[in-house]
Amino acid sequence: MIQRLEISGVHSHVDEDLHKYVTKKIGRLDRYVPRHGRQSMHAEVKLKESKAKDKKQCTCEVVLFLPQETLTTTESTINMYAAVDIVETKLKNQLKKYKDLHDNPRLHRRLITRLQRSGGSI
Repeated sequence: MIQRLEISGVHSHVDEDLHKYVTKKIGRLDRYVPRHGRQSMHAEVKLKESKAKDKKQCTCEVVLFLPQETLTTTESTINMYAAVDIVETKLKNQLKKYKDLHDNPRLHRRLITRLQRSGGSI
């Protein structure tokens, strides 16, 4: 479980059920992070609710702070729970890529040397 998980509501109140749901979904994402990065990772979840003319728009934004990178994901739907589910799926995919890159030091070195040879900067 993620140690620091900050959940805040913008223009809305985050009730207890929604708080538990976000904690359950986003809190479990630490299993996709390498072990050395789990202690220093933390997440900020912003739940926004806006009402247009006829539509209710719910936005879930998650900023995940990792040791060498910051991942940000945003999703807007008509239901807050659906937005949290979609953000969780997006973050899983981003974290899998992060783990592949940062968990295997040989692959990381290989990518850096390939970038340096091609003239790109890091």
